[in-house]
Amino acid sequence: MAAGAILLTVVALVPAAVAVAGGSHEGAVNTTDGVAIRGYDTVAYFTTGEPARGSEAYVVEWDGAEWRFASAEHRDLFSADPERYAPRYGGHCAYAAARNQIADGDPLLWTIHDGRLYLNLNSSVERRFRESIESEVAAAEANWPALRARLSTTTSP
Repeated sequence: MAAGAILLTVVALVPAAVAVAGGSHEGAVNTTDGVAIRGYDTVAYFTTGEPARGSEAYVVEWDGAEWRFASAEHRDLFSADPERYAPRYGGHCAYAAARNQIADGDPLLWTIHDGRLYLNLNSSVERRFRESIESEVAAAEANWPALRARLSTTTSP
């Protein structure tokens, strides 16, 4: 391959590599710069009943993302059973997942239902999600495997 062609190939690939390196998702988990749920402590919703910011001092790598916690105790609880504490649908909006779509989940707009954490895009969507939560969850559960596969495919290098 000629030197000019190699340079052209490298220049064409640099923007894609930068997008993946700092991308919004790793796998199907909703991340910002590789950090799940904007750095909020997912265990806090269950233990204190409110959102709490996590710390870089208490981190777990799981499901392709960095999860931050407010304490070593929360970090250890998550490490022992991440499926219990991680928000459903990778932290993406539960209402959107019920409609076979992907949208950001806001860690300040949350619901715990049947022991699972759900995030939603905005307060209007959160209200609609809660109004018919059983059917919303059923639809989102049915859609999630294909949505997760699509996210994993579109975010892989």
